[in-house]
Amino acid sequence: MNRLLWVIQALLALLFLFAGGEKQVMSAAELTGQTSLPALFLRLIGVMEILGGLGLMLPGMLRIRTELTAFAAAGLVIIMIGAVVVTIQTMGAAIATLPFVTGALALFVAYGRWRVAPLGTPQTTVRRASRHSWC
Repeated sequence: MNRLLWVIQALLALLFLFAGGEKQVMSAAELTGQTSLPALFLRLIGVMEILGGLGLMLPGMLRIRTELTAFAAAGLVIIMIGAVVVTIQTMGAAIATLPFVTGALALFVAYGRWRVAPLGTPQTTVRRASRHSWC
């Protein structure tokens, strides 16, 4: 389960870093082209996506404040709920499946890192058998 969570975390981190970075470099006209939301708000969402993407990976990789990974994933779930609502309003329900699946994966990571396989706990490892008992 730990490896599956790491793979999903890495994929989500790449997705959110890309999406958030894109929101930072796009012009205001491009950002607001498909929605009535203000450009400043969309840039703020982009910053939150970048921070969430970093929060999915850095605590576990650095072994510092590992509980923040679950909080980052939960924050991204909230962002994706908003994305589903806005996508349904602007483009229809069929297109909203992408943010819905992304949010579901973030929810899976949040629950997995909070309850199933928290990063701060030691993982079970298989020890190699040796012929000496002191090894």
